[in-house]
Amino acid sequence: MKEGIHPEYHRIKASCACGNQIEVGSVLREIKVEICSDCHPFFTGKQKLIDSAGRVEKFLKKYGQTLDK
Repeated sequence: MKEGIHPEYHRIKASCACGNQIEVGSVLREIKVEICSDCHPFFTGKQKLIDSAGRVEKFLKKYGQTLDK
């Protein structure tokens, strides 16, 4: 590798808005994020799934159609 052309690599602590800190390597001096794996709903299991059931029935009710042919 050539000398003097690469940025400095630092071991830093990336901090989340929830207070969690993760040690990472980066060329930046600090990293601040809004959401991390400790507070993201997908990873914590608190994700609310959208129930799409009833959309077909709503459409059929609105337009007066039935599933039977």
